[in-house]
Amino acid sequence: MQDELHAAALLCSESKAAMISMFQEARMGKAVDSSSARELVEEISDSVTRNPSALISLARLKTADDYTYMHSVAVCALMVALSKQINLNEEHTRSAAMAGLLHDLGKAAIPLEVLNKPGKLSNGEFAMVQSHPLRGYEMLKESGAVEDAVLDACLHHHEKLDGSGYPDKLKGDEISLIARMTAICDVYDAITSDRPYKRGWDPAESLRRMAEWTNGHLDPRLFQAFVKSIGIFPVGSLVRLTSGRIGVVVEQGRQSLVAPKVKVFFSTKSSLRFTPILVDLAERGCTEKVVAREDPHKWNFPDLNDLWCGQPSALAA
Repeated sequence: MQDELHAAALLCSESKAAMISMFQEARMGKAVDSSSARELVEEISDSVTRNPSALISLARLKTADDYTYMHSVAVCALMVALSKQINLNEEHTRSAAMAGLLHDLGKAAIPLEVLNKPGKLSNGEFAMVQSHPLRGYEMLKESGAVEDAVLDACLHHHEKLDGSGYPDKLKGDEISLIARMTAICDVYDAITSDRPYKRGWDPAESLRRMAEWTNGHLDPRLFQAFVKSIGIFPVGSLVRLTSGRIGVVVEQGRQSLVAPKVKVFFSTKSSLRFTPILVDLAERGCTEKVVAREDPHKWNFPDLNDLWCGQPSALAA
């Protein structure tokens, strides 16, 4: 995990630069460079194949200003993990990854002051933001180098199963598999990331809330597969163990979704921090279990992200 975190930090930096360039080109009306997009998809796919948690978790730590660019990278990585979980073949996995990378390209047509507005959007601004799936679809279609499945995901990733989504108010099976996958990955990264108008939710808490949205909005079967792909307690989740110690999830367990590796560092009994200790909940003889999620905003540990990724300098690059 630590080796892949280092490689993923470098990939995040490269990917951000590539996405900034792609969005700038789109803003100037230039066609998408599909070959460079494919190369980026391959690098992201390789990282997720080696260790799904590393890149997915690091990409979540984007700043609000970087959100639009790194969100595309994060959704691409999540799409690869979900594709592997539902056993898509290599060709379909590449298509899903490309859909994740390009799904929000239409935001290049939206003024940055609207995308990054910290306050409530006006009706006109909201309509402008809601136009991004169609704008992205048109950009990609004009380039002539993007397959139909990716075009569909770009156009329909904001559709909902009950028909309340946009732009076409599609229902149920009218929404393609790849668009339903993109919807889940898009929502997860959006709600776990810091935005100009709100702080991101804890990964485990985000999954709990998303489970409530499977009634009409998100595909429930795909959501179950999504949870399996990133864990019930994704890396970075703050948890309390049976001993009363608090720790942060640093790696998924090999055998069980409920038995990750946790770096414990705080005692609720003494209300004191201690030197971090790695506890593998799946290890034979381990009597500890996760008994609760903890709200990181309540505890406000200043170094929480550094505790699980151990790469503050690489992340700042």
